[in-house]
Amino acid sequence: MKVVIAAAGTAGHINPGIAIANKIKQEEKNSEIIFIGTTRGLENDLVPRAGYQLKTIEAYGLSKKISLDNVKKILKTLKGYGEAKKILQKFKPDIVIGTGGYICGATILAAHNLKIPTMLHESNAFPGRAIKMLAKKTDTILVSFQDAMERIAQAKNIVYTGTPVKIKKQEYGINEKNKILQTIGLKEIKPIVLISGGSQGAQKINEAVLEIIMKKRNKNYQIIWATGPKQFDKVKEKLEDSHIFINNMENTKIMPYIYNMEEIMNIADIAIGRAGAMTVTEIANLGKPSILIPLPNVSHDHQLYNAKVLEKIEATKIILNEELTGENLNKEIEEIVLDQNKMKKMGQNAQKVSVDKVEEKIYQEVKKLVK
Repeated sequence: MKVVIAAAGTAGHINPGIAIANKIKQEEKNSEIIFIGTTRGLENDLVPRAGYQLKTIEAYGLSKKISLDNVKKILKTLKGYGEAKKILQKFKPDIVIGTGGYICGATILAAHNLKIPTMLHESNAFPGRAIKMLAKKTDTILVSFQDAMERIAQAKNIVYTGTPVKIKKQEYGINEKNKILQTIGLKEIKPIVLISGGSQGAQKINEAVLEIIMKKRNKNYQIIWATGPKQFDKVKEKLEDSHIFINNMENTKIMPYIYNMEEIMNIADIAIGRAGAMTVTEIANLGKPSILIPLPNVSHDHQLYNAKVLEKIEATKIILNEELTGENLNKEIEEIVLDQNKMKKMGQNAQKVSVDKVEEKIYQEVKKLVK
């Protein structure tokens, strides 16, 4: 099988594409797979690191505003369409799959016009503009959440497959859990609250957590907190100004980044963070209660819609970014961790939107289009 995968921008777009590529390679070892991306996104690191060739074209998100800058972007994107078409004509793929980013518009449209089977994967509950524009021209659209299906009703064929993620549910025994906690200096006796604002951190979340720690509000629970590499030193300085030292803290472990996130998410009792599609999927798969603070000012408020997938089944609490404080975050944490029945029920509810065998379901849909 010869496959082109279009993915650009963020890890949330690129990692599902890599997971699909890996599954195809696993099932059909002689498959040839290349990626199409831009020169600007994380694909330039993640795709080669995963062992795949990356071809780059020009592609930009287009604003509705009329401006010279937007006209330039339109012209460059049109050029990108021609570049994508040349790559496809030379490579002659059996299928073209888009997993997100502005790159999908030019690449999927080129494939459609060349009569190559096309597939799009939408990770968010609220589909992006590119997905909606391409819906009628794409043979199959795969969605992560059922909520997305009604929002792209004009599509030819929609299939609910879920999103492939790296973090899987693991069952740890008491000794294994204690060993993991001991390596980071925490104990089993109090609930574990995992807080992360994503790989780069989130300043608003960090400010709220700082307030909790500086006012010593986390007496009833332990915190594992990833500040983000760029914000770690600032957090450390603010704590030291209050004579609180990171290496000598009770009930709290602070680090720039969590490299063993799968272990930590599995042993945590509750997860707190943004509401990217990958995060929400992982929380559902692991069956964790959560508090989600959707990132504002992103396209169509898609993080808010992702969070609502869990909120409507009473699996999460949503705090809007502009309303977040240490006081209300601590209040929501304590309402969950101090009520074992509530914590258990929220976790069970989260698993209701978990999808099994995601990669296999996607692979079967690929096979249907590649005859």
